[in-house]
Formats: sequence, structure tokens, C-alpha cells
Amino acid sequence: MKTQHSRPNILVVNDDGITAPGIKNLIEVVQEIGNVVVVAPDGPQSGMGHAITIGKPLRFDRVDLYEGVEMYKCSGTPVDCVKLAVNRIFKGKKPDLCVSGINHGLNNSINVIYSGTMSAAVEGAIEEIPSIGFSLDDYAQEADFSHCKKYIKAICEEVLAHGLPPATLLNVNFPNGEHIKGIKICRQANAKWAEEFDERKDPYHRPYYWLTGVFQNNDRGEDTDVWALDNGYASIVPVQFDLTAHHAIPVLNSWSFNV
Repeated sequence: MKTQHSRPNILVVNDDGITAPGIKNLIEVVQEIGNVVVVAPDGPQSGMGHAITIGKPLRFDRVDLYEGVEMYKCSGTPVDCVKLAVNRIFKGKKPDLCVSGINHGLNNSINVIYSGTMSAAVEGAIEEIPSIGFSLDDYAQEADFSHCKKYIKAICEEVLAHGLPPATLLNVNFPNGEHIKGIKICRQANAKWAEEFDERKDPYHRPYYWLTGVFQNNDRGEDTDVWALDNGYASIVPVQFDLTAHHAIPVLNSWSFNV
């Protein structure tokens, strides 16, 4: 870890927008550790996954929301924020750490695929920056993040001290409530959303659809992020962005492609 005279540079991003309470709480934590630069969407960007903006310009403006913090709002996606930060602010001299969140709502299990919070952290890892996504099981605007802060600080300090394995980032989720039992290192649970589209009518009697669904956990293991959170623990899942199904390669090599 860097000495006090050479504090680490920390990039803070999110998907709930630059004025979200979650990012304010994350800034307060990492300010104790290093020099903070914030680049966040100018409005909510939840569920954007790893989307990027192409075909239209991005706006990127300095803002002064919190004293002593260099902050920028971006018209694009969470991933755009990371790309702009690396390219335009750090100019290739990458930060020592990228943290994303604190998200209002969990990003456990399959939710990591859809999450703008986690995709921002993935982009940081693609840029070879040690990266962490943080989420809390509370969607409320007035959510209380105070019980997460000591864990966030400890996790960030460990990552700065030890680094992360290549092409790996951390997905950290916190249960709701002020009593967290501790931290569990987990695997991603085998779960999914059972989705429905609720059909409704607009004032002109034309149908439109509203996505709804129920989260279904099909995994009874006690080593998963879902189990940890259900039992009062914070979960840490190491995530990789290599999507290759390596176990399937021998199977495909056994096929005969008669062309």
C-alpha cells in the first residue's frame, strides 16, 4: 500500500447517478484512504449492463457537490464514465483503485450481468485497474449505508495492499440492517429472474408493457452469495470477464462439422 505521502488515486463511479446517496457514502469512505476522482452519470443508469455510447456525443462536465472532491458528471453510461476517466482525466496514468457504487439494491447472483454498477467495475478491471463493485440490499433513496462503511474501507485497503489476480474484480454485496455478522468469500449462486411483462393501456388504449419478475434461487449451496446475504453476511464474489466456457471446448472439439 502507498505511504501517507503518496496516497493512492481512487476513481469512484456508479450507476444510480452522481447525486445518489450511495455514491456520497462511498466517497466519504475512500476519502479516508486516498485522493478521490468521481465520474458518474448525470442521471440514473441502472440495468445498463456493459452498454457504451456510440453514434452520439458524450457530455462531460465538472461539478462541485462535495468539498475537496474532483467530480465530473457524464451524459453516458457507467462504462462510458470509466472510459472517459481513464482517457481524459488520468490520461493513461491509471488510478490505483476503481470503486463502483454503493448501489441501491443487490447485485448478487445473475444480477451481475445486468448491473451498471458492476459493469463499471468490470471496465476498470479490463483497464487493469484493481476494481470493486459495492451494493446494498435496500432500494430506498433514504437507505442507510453507515453499517457498510467499515467493511468497505477494510476491503479497499486489502485490495490496495495485495492487488487482485489478473482479469479479476470483486463483487461485494451487503445485507440490509445494521448488524452484519462478517464477510463470506462466495461463489455466484445459480439463480435467475422468472420474468413477466405486465400489459397495460395508455390513454389512447394502446398496449405497453412493464417488466416484473420474481427472483428464483435454484441453488441450495451454503457457499453462495445468496446464502451469505440471507444469513446476515456480506458476500464477496471474485468475478472474471473472460466469458469462455472452458469446460465446453473439449465437447465441441468432439463434434464433426461436415461442411
